[in-house]
Amino acid sequence: MSTTITGFEAIDLRFPTSQHLDGSDAMNPDPDYSAAYVILKTNSAEHFGYGMTFTIGRGNELCVAAIRSLASLLVGQTVESLMKEPVVLYRRLTGDSQLRWVGPEKGIIHLAGAALINAVWDLWARIQQKPVWKLICDMAPEQFVASVDFRYLTDVLTPSQALELLQPHMGARQARIEELRAGGYPSYTTSAGWLGYSDDALKQKCADLKARGWKHFKIKVGRDLQDDLRRCSVLRREMGDDAFMMIDANQVWDVPQAIEWVRHLAPFRPWFVEEPTSPDDILGHRAIAEAIAPIRVATGEMCHNRIMFKQFMQSNALQVCQLDCARLGGVNEVLAVLLLAARFRIPVCPHAGGVGLCEYVQHASIIDYVCVSGSMEDRVTEYSDHLHEHVYEPVVMKHGRYMPPEAAGYSVQFTDAALSGYTFGG
Repeated sequence: MSTTITGFEAIDLRFPTSQHLDGSDAMNPDPDYSAAYVILKTNSAEHFGYGMTFTIGRGNELCVAAIRSLASLLVGQTVESLMKEPVVLYRRLTGDSQLRWVGPEKGIIHLAGAALINAVWDLWARIQQKPVWKLICDMAPEQFVASVDFRYLTDVLTPSQALELLQPHMGARQARIEELRAGGYPSYTTSAGWLGYSDDALKQKCADLKARGWKHFKIKVGRDLQDDLRRCSVLRREMGDDAFMMIDANQVWDVPQAIEWVRHLAPFRPWFVEEPTSPDDILGHRAIAEAIAPIRVATGEMCHNRIMFKQFMQSNALQVCQLDCARLGGVNEVLAVLLLAARFRIPVCPHAGGVGLCEYVQHASIIDYVCVSGSMEDRVTEYSDHLHEHVYEPVVMKHGRYMPPEAAGYSVQFTDAALSGYTFGG
């Protein structure tokens, strides 16, 4: 029997992270991590689909409203018909002829589309009784490619070229899956480095994370240079000379300022600087990258679609790709960016940290390793230590590494306690 989408529920969830300055950075000093959450209902009492997009407080209600506007396009559709040609699902939700005027693959409409597209993939994976990563890793290369919208990409990546990238990794897929199940996927953590934390809190959290196996640490910078110099000194001392350190400015600098500031922080040997200027300034990122090399430029959490990523990569304006599974247009566009990164030989280190994002990105990194790149070289996925208790299948970390989720779906079903305790205005 076909599974038909019969309705939906869109929910505004907000968590008061600003109370302890979790998530604080130079651009966003007091975020309340939030989820615009959607539940797809079907004609089966057993099957629901769960998806979300991430915001940091005010404005979450706008994403919820956009979800409600788009979700009507799914009602009455069978999941089987939607997933027979996944690219059609993507275009239906990102290319509505009237809604495109207020957000052609960007902004609130794209965020809402991400929540809904992810919910359909979650629903399909639950019907197939597989986690999303396994659903995709079981696809033939032709099925994988058929899930991607190549419109606007074919000057650098065609479907036939994408097949050429995927086919060499087919034979060793199962071996790589078993490797991940045994040892996990490496991560870096931001949990010690939020800008609002005191030095004592930074030391304590760093010691705890080191003891639990982390070797890659990121610290927020950009508010005050002298403060950054002191805090980076503390972090480098606490984590040791052999650990990897990354710095994140969250878009706060102009281009010349970024170059000067990073040069001051260079003695702490940052592996990359994240979002050193406006997320839309491709040429600015390239100028910074050329000036601060060999320190890398990482960006992507605010990069709103595959076309922007294409131009960043064409321009050599980023050396680390930090795609975001809730900002891009769902699973389909994540697959597109993974292929682009492989085409340009750029490591993918997905952005996470916000509520639900770690649960999402573990799937993307597994897909990248098993199907697309076949490599963990220079690849670490972001991890943050909070809010996982609010989902039914939280990430499992061992020695600083993501263990592949085995439960069916996309891992972002929120608990009944979270819905009753954190629904905004409820």
